[in-house]
Amino acid sequence: MDPVRRLNNNALTGPTMQAAGVGPRRVPVAPTRVAAAALPVPRPLVPANGPQRVQKQKYEIKADLRKPPSHQPSSQAVVAKENVKSKPAVSEIHVAQVPSKSSDPSSQNAPDYISEDNKSSEKKRWTLDNFDIGRPLGKGKFGNVYLARERQSKFILALKVLFKCQIEKAGVEHQLRREVEIQAHLRHPNILRLYGYFHDAARVYLILEYAPKGELYSELQKCVRFDDQRSATYITELSDALLYCHSRGVIHRDIKPENLLLDGTGQLKIADFGWSVHAPSSRRTTLCGTLDYLPPEMIEGRMHDEKVDLWSLGVLCYEFLVGKPPFETTTHDETYRKISKVEFTFPPFTSEGSRDLISKLLKHNPKERLPLNQVLVHPWILANSTKQPTFMHEKDSVQPVPESSAKQ
Repeated sequence: MDPVRRLNNNALTGPTMQAAGVGPRRVPVAPTRVAAAALPVPRPLVPANGPQRVQKQKYEIKADLRKPPSHQPSSQAVVAKENVKSKPAVSEIHVAQVPSKSSDPSSQNAPDYISEDNKSSEKKRWTLDNFDIGRPLGKGKFGNVYLARERQSKFILALKVLFKCQIEKAGVEHQLRREVEIQAHLRHPNILRLYGYFHDAARVYLILEYAPKGELYSELQKCVRFDDQRSATYITELSDALLYCHSRGVIHRDIKPENLLLDGTGQLKIADFGWSVHAPSSRRTTLCGTLDYLPPEMIEGRMHDEKVDLWSLGVLCYEFLVGKPPFETTTHDETYRKISKVEFTFPPFTSEGSRDLISKLLKHNPKERLPLNQVLVHPWILANSTKQPTFMHEKDSVQPVPESSAKQ
């Protein structure tokens, strides 16, 4: 059966179904310290437009693009405001609507007018009429993601539909603009492509690369934990993509399983750049990201730079191998305390090599964290990863780092 149904006006007539890859979600919290309180299984999250981990529930998504989501953003979900002189309206986002030509394999099958700059004076002006809309792929705070097909080329993609009223109510117009500006100009096989965007009076549409296998977090839930080979392969792909981002002055700041997708071949893709920043000064103070993944310098309110992504990489590697993050507790204050003290232990089934790598990434002093180019040549990575990095600074000429006594 054709996986993509035709859009009738602005509404879909296909049956409702559960969104793929939604999974349990995280619980948002305010960016200030809160009193200790017993929490259920869900993890806390600092304010961000990110997923929340709660018990998976079935729900229906009405594929009607004319109406905003029925749920209202919680007051806790309002993102911490950054120093922005003027906050542009959603309709004032300005970015190249068609990304430049790239050797990225993810764009090789996209038609020229989708994946490359138009050489003519007029650029392609997208509208909803250019696409057939199919089943929902996911549900977010400000809208939904749908499987879609460009009508002329039959190219399959994902269409992220965001409602302006919800974005403006939460005060995150600048966050959306930043996501579009950054992701539209990144070209790496482990970064989800943003082909372009368009908008109408009520909605903003992001034209995205389709990742058929969905969220990596859902895969981790299914498997409980990954073995050394699979974990090392994902860390290689992610480290290579982050090295590329950092070389262009981009800090991600919200690395976690929910923000990583898998394409049809199982290759990892960084998918959410809502908290990313261009960092010409390389120093930031905004509290953002997920509590379990926040580094000490951010929860302590100190300046931070691209080394926050190194900490998150260590937390992610631990969660891959163990099935839960290293600083997870039942209260916010206890999680803050453990992060600040870098207090965690390894289960006995973890290997010495993985312990060594994680311990070198989870350092309280950001300057002591293992650089990404050294992560890529760590003995545990070289012994287990099935992938080779595709990006490396030409000036980098590194030797594999020796393993040291890992934290027990």
